[in-house]
Amino acid sequence: MIKSQNKKLVVGLDIGTTKVSSLVGEILPNKEINIIGLGNYPSKGLNKGEINDLESMIKCIKKSIYQAEVMSKHKIYSINLAFSNKYINYLNEQGMVKIKKEEVQKYDIKKVLNTAKSVRINDKYHILHVIPQEYIIDEQKGIKNPLGLSGIRMQSNVHLITSHYNIEKNIIKAVEKCKLKINKIIFSGLASSQAILTNEEKKLGVCMIDIGGGTMDILIYINGSLQHSQVIPYAGDIITQDISCAFSSSISDAEKLKIKYGCASGFLQENLHNIKITQSTNNESKILNQEKLTEVIELRCIELLEIVNKNIINLQKKLKNKGYKYNLHSGIVLTGGASKTKFLVDCAERIFQLPVRIGYSKNITGLINHVKMPEYSTVVGLLHFNNIKKKCPKKNFFAKKNNWLYALNHWFYK
Repeated sequence: MIKSQNKKLVVGLDIGTTKVSSLVGEILPNKEINIIGLGNYPSKGLNKGEINDLESMIKCIKKSIYQAEVMSKHKIYSINLAFSNKYINYLNEQGMVKIKKEEVQKYDIKKVLNTAKSVRINDKYHILHVIPQEYIIDEQKGIKNPLGLSGIRMQSNVHLITSHYNIEKNIIKAVEKCKLKINKIIFSGLASSQAILTNEEKKLGVCMIDIGGGTMDILIYINGSLQHSQVIPYAGDIITQDISCAFSSSISDAEKLKIKYGCASGFLQENLHNIKITQSTNNESKILNQEKLTEVIELRCIELLEIVNKNIINLQKKLKNKGYKYNLHSGIVLTGGASKTKFLVDCAERIFQLPVRIGYSKNITGLINHVKMPEYSTVVGLLHFNNIKKKCPKKNFFAKKNNWLYALNHWFYK
């Protein structure tokens, strides 16, 4: 763990379609994270996880990082980076080895995991995460930690998350152009689940849906292990586009309408009335029908949630056929900025026929009023991946800021 002034500090950077968020956290002895710095800047140059304007993206990252530095009063040198796009894929694979000394050692675990991840994948991809689901020693199944157990053969069932190499490389390039070192690259959905889901929920079975601006990250845990991860390249921005088309308004006006008057259930919406707005393009007033607005949003929300529901049903069928547990007793957990849409929980309960809740970050203190919101689940989750095994660089992860240096940085970032 890298220290600064006797503090254990970690930084998360989440580069999304709508915003770039930076978070500085102090790791407390009780494993809670005290949030001491936040940077949040509108995102430009990125669409659904893919960079289309490198220079604009670099400027946004610098602005966000600078805000977090000012608030935390520390200079940031390295970060944990969230990563998500439509090319994220998963595989559930197996590996098997002979236990060398009839008692499982660390090298046996490493070897069986290496065997499981040796599956051939597309040359354009690489494995981002290897997540153990269970170990099987001889006939004994469902082992979570095999270290020290006796046996002859050991099998590992693992969940592999793969990433498109060149898309990831471009994100890395943007971050390194900001003179930041990347400690870890973490799938955004995995980070969000770390922030908002409990071990009990994972054990009982739960589906997390992180609805961002450009993508939806889906993770399904059953019996405590990750069984399914997926990125759907449609999310909050497609709802905004629908509103823009339906009312012939600009994207910025449509986004304001969605946030202020948006609703995902016309059945529950009361006191519907006409909405008077001033168009940003020409400052002219315009009257819109709120009932039609609700209908546009509800139809798209239903469509997005139905996509998730089909994935859940398909996975449950596969697990049932293999004789594994497949129920989601903890239901559905929604997070991400678009999860705050009014009555979305009620809409989701009709689709899934399961209990649904909004997921908020747990085990954090400090700037809770700023970050304990669904749109910050991913960047908060990044702070939980703090077991940095690399040696500390000669320069500290953070260094006490100097006023003259920050004045120079502020001038440069402008």
